[in-house]
Amino acid sequence: QVHLVESGGGSVQAGGSLVLACTFIGDPPCISWVHQTPGKEREGVASITLGVGASSYANSARGRFTISQDKHRNMVYLQMNDLTPDDTGMYYCAAQDGSRCGAWYHPSIYNSWGQGAQVTVSS
Repeated sequence: QVHLVESGGGSVQAGGSLVLACTFIGDPPCISWVHQTPGKEREGVASITLGVGASSYANSARGRFTISQDKHRNMVYLQMNDLTPDDTGMYYCAAQDGSRCGAWYHPSIYNSWGQGAQVTVSS
């Protein structure tokens, strides 16, 4: 099982930016960022296929968020720009050992999860 630890997060006003980082141990084929608002189901935000660097985004994130990797450091980042209050919630990095990789997949495909990072966006 892959071990993942998130860092970053915090509070920001609407229109601001934050960067999340995920440090992982293991050799997952893909790492994704998943968002959860309290009381609602987790939703995929962005995914990256490690090695080739192919990425995908949820419609709500496309154009505002950027997922990237540092292969040498075993880290994945999520640059979040133009944040809105709807972006508030927990952000988890997650991995799965299968071939599927994409922000559109249901988060149930992931079998490894980080502890989460809190993001709060005020209006």
